[in-house]
Amino acid sequence: MEKRVLYFDCFSGISGDMTIGALLDLGIDQSLFLDELNKLNLNEFEIEIKKGLKKGISGTDFTVHLTNQDTPRHEHTHDHVNEHTHELLHEHSHEHQHDHSGEHEHTHENLPTEKPHDHTHTRNLADIYKIIDDSGLSEYVKITSKKIFYIVAEAEAKIHGKAIEEVHFHEVGATDSIVDIIGAAICVEMLNIDEIQCSDINLGSGFVHCEHGVFPVPAPATLEILKGLPVYSKNAKKELTTPTGAAILKALCSEFGDFPEFVIEKTGYGLGKRDMETPNVLRVIVGKKKTPDTLTMLETNIDNMNPEIYSYLFPKLLDNKALDVFITPIIMKKNRPANILSVLCNEEAVEQMEEIIFTETSTLGIRKYKVEREILERKFDKVNTRFGPVTIKYAFRNGKLLKFSPEYEECRQIAEETNTPLIQILNEVMGNVENRI
Repeated sequence: MEKRVLYFDCFSGISGDMTIGALLDLGIDQSLFLDELNKLNLNEFEIEIKKGLKKGISGTDFTVHLTNQDTPRHEHTHDHVNEHTHELLHEHSHEHQHDHSGEHEHTHENLPTEKPHDHTHTRNLADIYKIIDDSGLSEYVKITSKKIFYIVAEAEAKIHGKAIEEVHFHEVGATDSIVDIIGAAICVEMLNIDEIQCSDINLGSGFVHCEHGVFPVPAPATLEILKGLPVYSKNAKKELTTPTGAAILKALCSEFGDFPEFVIEKTGYGLGKRDMETPNVLRVIVGKKKTPDTLTMLETNIDNMNPEIYSYLFPKLLDNKALDVFITPIIMKKNRPANILSVLCNEEAVEQMEEIIFTETSTLGIRKYKVEREILERKFDKVNTRFGPVTIKYAFRNGKLLKFSPEYEECRQIAEETNTPLIQILNEVMGNVENRI
């Protein structure tokens, strides 16, 4: 059994725009991506997607231009102009206007001064959820993007000592953050990935200026979001991982650590906005890995049931998605002869199997545990014989044919119709196959 795995290699951190750039660089159809993004029904931004180079590495640069501003959002580190790096969410003071010409050198470095925020235009988490729910996006994208937003909101609320519903997004910042978060969810859905993993996360180092003062890297929100995840700081006196990037990883990834064991299929690079000694890129890799076939074994000891019931029970279990059914003779307490009834099935069939066992047998309890199954690859073909065509089942391992056998039921039917010994038919069919190989 194979799984498609997406691996985030965060050797230079991660941000929202780098995430989308890297995922698009894997070969996602950009027109289809933009069509999906348009289902958001927000007329506050324009998208620019272009190829570029960072230290000789070719990748995709994803930028959101806000249509109600004179400047593009991306200039600081490698994420949002208005994300405030570590404060995508921030509490608003209604006692004064914010002047962004001074203290916000972190977010507006080398950019024209932004106009003061209009406090009549803010969005809280419920407002963001409504925008998402009212869109034409898929259920996966809606659920995933809301999960990411909640992670950031929860972190900011804790940092500022506020309830989540009291934390507001500034309108412009929320717009580009919505694009990044929803865009990332769209890309992941389009890639049709089974599992997402991530490397240890490079945070960067140094200090950043923000609305509330000067903070060390990692910034408070990033640090709160990444609780419990493996991180480090190397190669840059700069902020490399933003809250949006951290939240995307926290929401999507099931494993963190070393490079997975898989067969590499595609590699993509999302370009950051930093010029550094090392490439400011996010690398993503899609690969296929073999996974064990995990099943559930149900067992119960039965010592007080009419054995005739087994002949009725077995086909009923098999007809209802049991993969295998068998009994094992045992001696129970008080030297009573008994049987272990064993039923192998997939996880989704467990409840149905339990219902049949409890209803159709005398047992009062069932044991169950996970088992791993390794199976050979199977292919079917027809071989012509003097009795007519017969189906042959071939079994392969790593592409090598190991064994083959004729379908028993077809041979049994031929034996009955021709009044020929079954063993003779089986031998003749096997001989015909051997002559073909």
